[in-house]
Amino acid sequence: MKICFAVLKDEGVESTVYNHFGSAPAFVVVNTEKNDVFTVVNRDADHIHGACNPMKAIGGTEVDAVVVGGIGAGALTGLNSRGIKVFKATGTTIKDNLALFSENKLPELTIDRTCAGHAGGCAHH
Repeated sequence: MKICFAVLKDEGVESTVYNHFGSAPAFVVVNTEKNDVFTVVNRDADHIHGACNPMKAIGGTEVDAVVVGGIGAGALTGLNSRGIKVFKATGTTIKDNLALFSENKLPELTIDRTCAGHAGGCAHH
């Protein structure tokens, strides 16, 4: 399974998970089957607020899930339409969140828990 984590700075599995998908400078992708980790620079970081293209952001990288502090409705819908589930980070680092993910302890983000005017389930302000 390939899990994509939004990060401020690439520090491998010790990277801190970033608080918002669209404005994350980079994404660390962990392939749990191959025990492989690689980084993708956000290719859509300069989008207009609310107009994030999630597949452009992750450079078309095929992933099965995304873990992030918060995400807008458009990005969530775009990811979900491709069969990609999005989960709210509850741990600090990728390593913390991988452990929680493997135990099914990360809540899945739904349209009612997205960033809308920086309210609700959004962690970025």
